[in-house]
Amino acid sequence: MGMAEDGTIRHDWTVDEIAALMDLPLLELVGRANAVHRANHDPNEVQRASLLSIKTGGCPEDCAYCSQSARHAEVDLTREKFLDPASVIALAGQAQANGAERFCMGAAWRRVKEGREFDAVLEMVRGVRGLGMEACVTLGMLEPHQAQRLAEAGLTAYNHNLDTGPDFYGEIVTTRTYADRIDTLTCVRAAGIELCSGGIIGMGETMRDRAAMLQVLAGFDPHPESVPVNALVAVEGTPLADRPPVDPLEIVRMVATARLVMPASRVRLSAGRAALSREAQILCFLAGANSVFYGDTLLTTPNAGLGADAALFEAIGGA
Repeated sequence: MGMAEDGTIRHDWTVDEIAALMDLPLLELVGRANAVHRANHDPNEVQRASLLSIKTGGCPEDCAYCSQSARHAEVDLTREKFLDPASVIALAGQAQANGAERFCMGAAWRRVKEGREFDAVLEMVRGVRGLGMEACVTLGMLEPHQAQRLAEAGLTAYNHNLDTGPDFYGEIVTTRTYADRIDTLTCVRAAGIELCSGGIIGMGETMRDRAAMLQVLAGFDPHPESVPVNALVAVEGTPLADRPPVDPLEIVRMVATARLVMPASRVRLSAGRAALSREAQILCFLAGANSVFYGDTLLTTPNAGLGADAALFEAIGGA
């Protein structure tokens, strides 16, 4: 089967095909991606999502990039108790007033446990949906009956990133397997909840590892509705603290390639956006990004400020 750069939805991409796209001359790659983007989306529309940490720090996982792992003792992070639903729903209302259409809530858990806190998450989901916003949560690994309860509460999407390609994954996380991640995503899809799944570049992986991650995502049928593209934000005290910053044009390449292999998905500029110039962000939108996290922080890392974002959207107009 050919490379379907006409925007045909495919689930049989090979890693070689995706790596070849990623390696195209940049202007050719962005041009092809823009054509597919315009065929599948309103090119002037960029969704704004807001992200809140409802329980920060103390996670038992060992993800090398993450400030919330209890295993990275050198990280200076204030652990916070679980937030109450009323205050979370009030914050969602503020985010909506600032232009956010989706409200995402993250808890630093390894897996969902039954009980008071999970019941509170369900209450938060119902409250956010009651405002007329999309609701997304990221809570770690899920069992089928828990996914069903989230679906019944009206959850729009569940975020569970692959982080990187299967071959490099063991360099970043050892406390859960790649298969565990796929199982959770399969469970979410079976409950009829949208998938939000992407990864991080700049952790020391190869271009082929990036292509391999996109190949796994494109293998889902249907594709994940939302694909976050994160650039590593190197956090002091984590094993990846000394990684050099990601070249913005590598983010553009990743966005464009994601757009070509998943034509109908939302591609979201996520962590690392604060380091991008206005022009680099616009190049990402041209290459197929059509969603951003909007607000001052992303869980525990800095994000572009509301003022800077308001100026960005005013500059591009129509968004």
